[in-house]
Amino acid sequence: MTQPTSPIVSAIPTARRLSDETAGMLLGLVGVAIFSLTLPFTRLAVGGAAGLSPVFVALGRALVAAVLAGGWLYWKRAPLPPRSALPALGLVAAGCVIGFPWLTSIAMQTLPAAHGAVLVGILPLATAVFAALLGGEKPSTGFWIMAIIGSLLVAGFALRQSGGSLHLADLAVFLAVVLAAMGYAAGGRLSQTLGGQQTICWALVLSAPLLLPVVGWLCWEQAAQISHANAAAWTGFAYVCVFSMFIGFFFWYRGMALGGVARVGQVQLVQPFLTLLGATVILGEALEWQTVLFAIAVIAVVGTGRKMQVKRR
Repeated sequence: MTQPTSPIVSAIPTARRLSDETAGMLLGLVGVAIFSLTLPFTRLAVGGAAGLSPVFVALGRALVAAVLAGGWLYWKRAPLPPRSALPALGLVAAGCVIGFPWLTSIAMQTLPAAHGAVLVGILPLATAVFAALLGGEKPSTGFWIMAIIGSLLVAGFALRQSGGSLHLADLAVFLAVVLAAMGYAAGGRLSQTLGGQQTICWALVLSAPLLLPVVGWLCWEQAAQISHANAAAWTGFAYVCVFSMFIGFFFWYRGMALGGVARVGQVQLVQPFLTLLGATVILGEALEWQTVLFAIAVIAVVGTGRKMQVKRR
């Protein structure tokens, strides 16, 4: 089925029409910029005595986004997804709607956002692996080499920042990355036929029946904590609801549909360093000069990897 031109794509000003690959990379970069602030705002939401609980933030943000998604689908008069799309939507829901938010919310109680950011840097490689397993994409050897180098750079940076050892919260982030990569790859593949907006919206809406009773119980059981949460916590919660869980995916899945899951996924290599900047501005965490050097190296790897061949079915 041929997808109509997205208004997001058509809104990009160009002197000449962009190729699908270039448009996909640009849209993916916008999505990554939005996602890059997820950890700082999550830490804002769960941090301190006046913060919200990690479980409430993770599942509540998904439920709020599901309401927004339902409104968008109704406004667009979107048809029900085909039965064949349900397995992929289930993977998106498990990985991106529930798994990644839940595990990162737990980790952000004890980890600085800057530390978590560099761990998320392995997400591009994990996304490429799942793209090959689930989506039938076949990256070239050179592509894999660039992906591995980039991931080693951010993994080495993580170990350096943590003094050469990892914490239990680090394992939660790594598992979150695996689940997110699974959801990204499944959603990116599905968005080529269903559309990026409908992919994330239907994944959210299908999750709502499971989320509603749990979030309702949390609102009752944690009523005192919720009522005493400060403005900073609610600001963080609002961002992850509207941007991290909803708007960011419009750009991200559309970008992968145009440019390919594995290739556009490499844009995520710059996400840790955008997150570090966000953590500095939002949370006041220190930004060291070594971070700039790693950022330059990672961006160089992304540029090189973009030129490597990725076969798509």
